[in-house]
Amino acid sequence: MKIKHLHNWNISAKKAAELQKSLSRQVQLGGFNKKLKTIAGIDCAFSGGKKNIIACAVVLSAKTFEIIETAYAVQAVNFPYIPGLLSFREAPACLAAIEKLKTIPDCVIVDGQGIAHPRRLGIASHLGLFLDIPTIGCAKSRLIGDFKQPRLAKGSTSLLTDKGETIGSVVRTRNDVKPVFVSVGHKCRLCDAVRIVLDCCRRYRLPEPSRLAHQIVTRLKKENPR
Repeated sequence: MKIKHLHNWNISAKKAAELQKSLSRQVQLGGFNKKLKTIAGIDCAFSGGKKNIIACAVVLSAKTFEIIETAYAVQAVNFPYIPGLLSFREAPACLAAIEKLKTIPDCVIVDGQGIAHPRRLGIASHLGLFLDIPTIGCAKSRLIGDFKQPRLAKGSTSLLTDKGETIGSVVRTRNDVKPVFVSVGHKCRLCDAVRIVLDCCRRYRLPEPSRLAHQIVTRLKKENPR
């Protein structure tokens, strides 16, 4: 899969924050009406010694959720841990994994934030600009924003807002379980993102694409102790 080249990764934290503000203006919030045939999940984790980042991309059938293709990459950690700049630490490995895919998915669900970010460019949006395909951020926890707890029934939602702006949705994907935080990554609307995440949640809290990517990353982490 071809990846666009937007910028180099060897930059300072100050330049990274400035770049986020600039790139956020390129994020597209348009409608996504195409019927999904394939959908991908991306997740990453640090090796046991925290020296490497392991990223996995999984492509599934959007109808059956059977795995079509998987790819992974292991890269050295080259950016410090700075809240709000995690994509500069994790995205290079994610892109290296995605680049190995032969299948171009119709949509990608990323375990992380989309525009629900202080500078409106979380990892899902950042990756979306590189991939130039619809991406969705589905995070297990909130980064920023205010919200009211949605009702306990599956499918219940509430808005995630920041300074009066809607930046995401808090979504209950199973009855009586903690919600996930869904936001637009790129080339979709919030309603599209919520619908797709709910469609991908069968028996578990997390959508199948990112859940399966997480499973593979966890296994690979055991094989990369350094």
